[in-house]
Amino acid sequence: MKTFTAVVEKCSETGLYVGYVPGFPGAHSQGTSLDELHENLQEVVSMLLEDGEPVLEAQFVGTQQVAVA
Repeated sequence: MKTFTAVVEKCSETGLYVGYVPGFPGAHSQGTSLDELHENLQEVVSMLLEDGEPVLEAQFVGTQQVAVA
């Protein structure tokens, strides 16, 4: 079993949750709920892995908060 980290955002215009795996081309999806997004991302990543082991273009490191005056 492989585990990938997905970045998740909520679109203010559509209300959809949008997620992608950083550095993994094509590994992105959306859903009306976090559960639906999770299932959709699992499906997309599974399909992409059928083509073989991906060469990740980047690796998720973390998040940062930036404060400005």
